[in-house]
Amino acid sequence: MPHPTIVVGVDGSTPAQQALRWAGRQAELTGAALVAVMAWELPGAFGWADVPELPEGFDREGPAARALAEAVGDALPPRQAAAVEQVVTLGNPAQAILDQAEEDAAELIVVGVRGHGTFHATLLGSVSHTVTLHATCPVVVVRGTTQVTG
Repeated sequence: MPHPTIVVGVDGSTPAQQALRWAGRQAELTGAALVAVMAWELPGAFGWADVPELPEGFDREGPAARALAEAVGDALPPRQAAAVEQVVTLGNPAQAILDQAEEDAAELIVVGVRGHGTFHATLLGSVSHTVTLHATCPVVVVRGTTQVTG
């Protein structure tokens, strides 16, 4: 029987770091594998039918891969960080998380959400909202104001 998998969305924000820490602790407690997902998009190409040609040798995923590796390294102990599967993909962040969770038959998805003031505190961000609506497994939403201790 394969190990259970936890998929966590990472975007470099403080709430995402807190979600990564929460997911790391849950993975330790349950023996689950941890998969960190970071999606990226070409900002200038949003809505264009054809993506403009990029110079030969242009490293499309390198900056996102480095940011993901740094986030994982900062949030988790070295032993655990080394075991995390890191997935960088081009596309919508919510869809990337959902696709990865489906591909891995994840038992849990963890996402962070930025805290806002009073009224807005009751609202989820667009990624967390989409993930909670469309996930086929349980989702934990870690609020940006939560203090996570290890």
